[in-house]
Amino acid sequence: MYQNPGADDVATGRAGALPESWGMTPLTVVMPTYNEAGNVPRMAELLMDLDIPGLRLLIVDDSSPDGTGQIAEELAQKFHAEDGTPRMSVMHRTAKDGLGRAYAAGMSKAVEDGARYVLQMDADGSHPEGKIAEMLGVALSTDAGLVVGSRYVPGGTLSDAWGAHRKLLSRWANAYASTILGTRVRDITGGFNLWSADALRAIDLGSVGSAGYSFQVEMKYAALRQGFQVMEVPIHFEDRTVGESKMNLAVQLESIAMPWKLRVRSRGRK
Repeated sequence: MYQNPGADDVATGRAGALPESWGMTPLTVVMPTYNEAGNVPRMAELLMDLDIPGLRLLIVDDSSPDGTGQIAEELAQKFHAEDGTPRMSVMHRTAKDGLGRAYAAGMSKAVEDGARYVLQMDADGSHPEGKIAEMLGVALSTDAGLVVGSRYVPGGTLSDAWGAHRKLLSRWANAYASTILGTRVRDITGGFNLWSADALRAIDLGSVGSAGYSFQVEMKYAALRQGFQVMEVPIHFEDRTVGESKMNLAVQLESIAMPWKLRVRSRGRK
């Protein structure tokens, strides 16, 4: 089930503050990294400064040659909750085998460790940490299985650094996937997503086949197929300022093919 909340249909108030009990909700931010040494310290500080005591950060590093994993380990020593438990941890993977698989590993670990909600977030600063409280508030107030930080609902915007061609390509990719799969999710390719642990268990992360960015499409489609409510919250998507994009030709081809694979597979299950 898909719903698009209006601009005032949120549970966090004008200032984006959560009720105290909601702020204690176990929420793990899963952040895959590969050569993000220039971004991780800033992102960790921004997240730890949020007024969300229940928030934890899990870095999933794919053996970055630039030392991202070691930097993350050192940062993790700084952040602890009032009871002394760590608020940041690092998962080290031995191979770089795709964003989707890194997310799946981290999200599985987060649920296993007791997270009630899991947030996907890029390490490059493109996703607005200031929207996390609102997304969690929407999830808790509506019992949604998925809240999408959306660039393409009213109020959503893209970085001015994106040229017309890139903006057009992004909109086309969303329309392409949504049309093939018959969904109403406006930002089906977006990567800033808040999941309930119940939704992730129902989807079964081990069964997700996407290695690259098509993971975002496959996961949202799986949530809809399972009958979970999907909400979209408008965000401003910023362009990365440090490091390089991990998008390559193989990832682009997978993204083109995946909606058709999912459509064929879903028809075979009817």
